[in-house]
Amino acid sequence: MEIFSFLGDDNTKPIYSCSCCGKIYDELPLCFGTDYPEYYYSVPPNERETRIELHESLFVVDDQYFFHRGRLTIPITDYHEDLIFNVWTTISKDNFDKRMNLWSDPNRTKEEPYFGWLQTSVPSYGDTINLKTISIEQEVGFIPEIILIEEGHSLTLDQENGISYQKAVEIVDTIIRLQHKAD
Repeated sequence: MEIFSFLGDDNTKPIYSCSCCGKIYDELPLCFGTDYPEYYYSVPPNERETRIELHESLFVVDDQYFFHRGRLTIPITDYHEDLIFNVWTTISKDNFDKRMNLWSDPNRTKEEPYFGWLQTSVPSYGDTINLKTISIEQEVGFIPEIILIEEGHSLTLDQENGISYQKAVEIVDTIIRLQHKAD
């Protein structure tokens, strides 16, 4: 089944048709994310309210496990937009405290990157939990940029080298099919 085609007088405007439900999108959806780091699901549901703190893009479990949300970007080499995943990574307590102190500081972009472990499953890329990352602070109001530093992983390679529009469409189709199964 064809999962994308072109519309418009010049046949250059891509549209996306979901292979699962047939829904037509004027543009390919290119931004995805999760509400919680993977660790969230290891906390029993009846304990989450008392053990977990969630503040915007910061997440703490039992006052000892720290996470923050960031933006992992995969360039699409033959398209004008990128594929974006809003993901969670671990962050040390010291760096977490530093991020909290610098939350509204415009100079936070001068900070050294923070090391962490990816805590989001990224569809189409196999096992992505605990891949090595660095987080680079952005301007106030924006979540950090997440750069994978796990050598040889396909997600790292795609982030470094970019992907084709066709591959982006295949990844998006996989994600949407998974969302339909979850519904």
